[in-house]
Amino acid sequence: MSGEAQLEALLEIINTSARQAIAEYKKDENEVPTIHSKTYHPIDFANDTVALKKAVRLLEGACQQLCASLAPPQHTVQNYAMSFEWACIGVVIRAKVADVLEKYPKGLHVDELAKLVSLEKGKLARVLRLLATKGCFTEVASNTFANNRISLITLSTSNPGALSRIEVEDVSEGAVVLYETMREPEYATSYDPDKAPLIYALKKKGFKGSFFDWMKVDNYHRAMVGLSDIMGSLSILHHYPWNEVKTVCDVGASIGTVSLPLAKIYPHLKLINQDLPEVLVLAKDVWAKDAPEALKNSQVAFVPLNFFEESPVQGQDVHYLRNIIHDWPDSEATVIMRNVRNAMAPHSRLLIHDYVLRSASRDRNTKSYGADVAPEPLLPNFGNGNNRMYQQDLNMWIVHNAKERTLDESIALGSAAGLRLEKVYDLAESAVLEFRVAA
Repeated sequence: MSGEAQLEALLEIINTSARQAIAEYKKDENEVPTIHSKTYHPIDFANDTVALKKAVRLLEGACQQLCASLAPPQHTVQNYAMSFEWACIGVVIRAKVADVLEKYPKGLHVDELAKLVSLEKGKLARVLRLLATKGCFTEVASNTFANNRISLITLSTSNPGALSRIEVEDVSEGAVVLYETMREPEYATSYDPDKAPLIYALKKKGFKGSFFDWMKVDNYHRAMVGLSDIMGSLSILHHYPWNEVKTVCDVGASIGTVSLPLAKIYPHLKLINQDLPEVLVLAKDVWAKDAPEALKNSQVAFVPLNFFEESPVQGQDVHYLRNIIHDWPDSEATVIMRNVRNAMAPHSRLLIHDYVLRSASRDRNTKSYGADVAPEPLLPNFGNGNNRMYQQDLNMWIVHNAKERTLDESIALGSAAGLRLEKVYDLAESAVLEFRVAA
């Protein structure tokens, strides 16, 4: 395919995928959002957004690949290097700018806004103008700014905003020293969580604790709920054949982010939530408030578990692990999976729900197991359309000294634990890998 033909094909992907996204937004006679929309769209936090995410994945991938193809290379690299949106997001989150603007739906002049958030007006205007240029906040008149659908994510009440705050306040510090940790012998080859770039940076500032001490910051658990919103984790409720199973063990269930809505949608399921004892205390309170019928009918049980030291409840139809394996290096991840393997019956399935990285090189001999492959001439891993999972891989390195994994790496982990990969359920942002006991 000639260069020009590739560009024309990318334009076609952009046009088709944009129309698919528009169609998703218009369902149930809703309006299509723009950067001027002032409220969330009904689909924004819906449980099942896989169709929208798949359309946007194509759209973002094709748009960036087209721009990278046509723009001068120095233009593109400088865009990568000089990207200060993260710093500006940090300013508006810490100053609670969106919270103040909620009281002024028609907008507020920066002179008055600056007084209310105790920042210098000229500098605040520059921060807000950069963000408004990228579609976050609206400049309704010169130096007068208002919230829009995107800036609402920076509200202090927003769970995804809590995740963004960790990124801009803490993870950014670890990113700054990434190269140093790759060169310093004590850190360079280590995958110990206490040798993560973030801990390296914090220790330079006098931090004395461990990674797990840092995790106890107030908004960390809220941020993990926000990550679930970003990943669209609850899509699994609609894209796995739950009617074919009767028992589910949620390993590392936390408060039941997935298992609680699963219990409501599929009342035939018997669920076991397993986590550390102190976590289950919180979980029981949440279930008593949000799913009392499940407790009354004994649909759910709570069983303490340290998944490094023991196996979960034996013989369940499904053992489910979400956002757990990516927290750990290969040695620890293998221990977790082997302990689950020891609990599995011949009919059991292990579901690993995480990001799954793909190569940017097209290999027609590689088996996908059901994972989507982008159409040509788009990069086979959807390029920028899957940007967040590659950023998340770096995020896991910086924060946990862990990683997201490729399909091949996950297959190798499973094999080491006595498991074989059967199928991938591609949920656009994340994926669910279904393992069975190896013969």
